[in-house]
Amino acid sequence: MNERIRVPEVRMVDEDGEQLGVMSIQDAMKLADEKGLDLVEVAPQAIPPVCRVMDYGKFKYEATRKEREARKARKTKPTQDLREVRMKTRIGKHDLDSKTRLVKRLLDRGAKVKVSVMFRGREIDHPELGMGLLRNVADVLVDDALLERPPTFEGRFLAMTLAPNPQREKLAEANKAAAKPAAEPAKEKKPEKELKVAEA
Repeated sequence: MNERIRVPEVRMVDEDGEQLGVMSIQDAMKLADEKGLDLVEVAPQAIPPVCRVMDYGKFKYEATRKEREARKARKTKPTQDLREVRMKTRIGKHDLDSKTRLVKRLLDRGAKVKVSVMFRGREIDHPELGMGLLRNVADVLVDDALLERPPTFEGRFLAMTLAPNPQREKLAEANKAAAKPAAEPAKEKKPEKELKVAEA
């Protein structure tokens, strides 16, 4: 920028983006100085380098503002990256529940999730083991996920891909509303005597 540009000549572009042609660095500096603006090297790898006359402070401010807005947009927009959760055919119930909760958390963040079951040795002769595990995960997450890709073999892995269900919030509210009226009359019907016995 300005005096830091160490080349004999540059290709000039004015503040409106108009090409001014090749000129010496002294003439380019003089032109920028007359306009009260900065001379900024925008394409140093070009021959000769391309310089533009601009208000560098304003340019930096605009670039920072655009970057900040892009970052904000990335945060608010759910990421559609693909995450993978792996398990083995001999997984225990507690571990399976933990993996299912992890899949739900990833779906809630807006990510697609590839759920894979790994077969070792002769386990590959029993694909129903992996199919049962994947069906279990899909059944638990029926309101939270859409089956984007059904279970298919990829080498020694049986995998399915789940995508976030855009209707999941509405379904959750509907389920909550349906469960509430059913629970309240049940409390009213219970006699106080039985409640005391249950507490003792």
